Amino acid sequence: MSEQTPMSAAAGQPEITVTRLMLLVFLPFASGYFLSFLFRSVNAVISGDLQADVGLSASQLGLMTSAYFLAFASFQLPLGVLLDRFGPRRVNAALLLVAACGSGLFAVAQGMTGLTIGRALIGLGVSACLMAAFKAFVLWFSPQRLPLLNGWLLAFGGLGAMVATAPVERVVAWTGWRPVFLVLAAACVASALLIWRLVPDRDLGDGGRATVREQVAALGGIFSSDPFWRAAPIALVSQGASLAVGGLWAAPWLRDVAGFERAEIGQALLLFALAITLGFAGWGTIAERLSLAGIRQRTVAVFGIGVSSILMLLLGLQLPLPVIPLWIAFSFFATSGTLMYALLTQNFSGMLAGRVNTALNLMVFIGAFGLQWGIGVVIQYWELADGTGYDPMGYKVAFLLIGGLQVLAFLWFIRPRRRGPTA
Repeated sequence: MSEQTPMSAAAGQPEITVTRLMLLVFLPFASGYFLSFLFRSVNAVISGDLQADVGLSASQLGLMTSAYFLAFASFQLPLGVLLDRFGPRRVNAALLLVAACGSGLFAVAQGMTGLTIGRALIGLGVSACLMAAFKAFVLWFSPQRLPLLNGWLLAFGGLGAMVATAPVERVVAWTGWRPVFLVLAAACVASALLIWRLVPDRDLGDGGRATVREQVAALGGIFSSDPFWRAAPIALVSQGASLAVGGLWAAPWLRDVAGFERAEIGQALLLFALAITLGFAGWGTIAERLSLAGIRQRTVAVFGIGVSSILMLLLGLQLPLPVIPLWIAFSFFATSGTLMYALLTQNFSGMLAGRVNTALNLMVFIGAFGLQWGIGVVIQYWELADGTGYDPMGYKVAFLLIGGLQVLAFLWFIRPRRRGPTA
């Protein structure tokens, strides 16, 4: 398998310029990741509409929305095998058609069951967008370009999150939420066609020739390693909390705790999404530049994740602090958790990079599913008598619990490494 370095033109294929590669490889995959993040975040804007139109409780809203994360997480391990065996072009294009079906079902669903199935199909359909792009970049670009390309790709996801805020809120206010998902279904089909028609095929090396049994067996070594279980808990509760809160509960928090109106919430979410976009684009660059000054990437990740944990606790305490700057800071620092992917893969052979990334991604989205649903379960205990929202105490309890889990995972990650007996 050739995940350590991209193949060169010497492998028997004509050389393609970087500009052409950006058009044929980067932009098609970036379109899929843009939609993935838009889907991930859009329910935060339409949460009130869903509760009013379909009559969902807080726990039902959390469960239905988090079905995206459950389906996404459930497919990560087979996804790593499929990407290594069949290539990112085929896998991502096919799955985006599944997302189109899910978005169409979500648009016409009349109850909790249909909405949940539609949301789960969306999660399954976009589950390859990030990992397929990472795989394609390894196959087509030089290793020196990968940090920059990965950062740009993540920034495209941030743009999707930005579109899912004030712009979508304005469209929903005009057309309702159902037409939005019909348009998104068509966008998924268009993205699948772009990937299928534009992205060139590439020799997958040993990964395309290894048996499924051999590829699956390699996962055992990943899941039994100390580096993986050192990183997995902090990825689960830091990245998972960022996705769970930013993808749904930030908007109700602004309504019930800060007293924002709908238009104000949309504008605030747009600022938060902008901070996420800058964080995605910035943390990789920050880590790379500081490494030239002798500061390890692990140190940068520890700093960023530590600050985001403190900010989560501050959000839970509901102190009289400026709300918007606090949420913007949390949104920016929470994206530092994406550095964990690069840190973890350094502990394994480059041939396992795809499966290492999807294994860690599995933990992130298990955390996102559990935390997004769990927040709804907690705050429902403090539902207001008139049914218009939830008492701030519910958010305080939920956010402080998450902050506490983040602190524990942080301490687990930075604990001293075991050293074997000396001679």
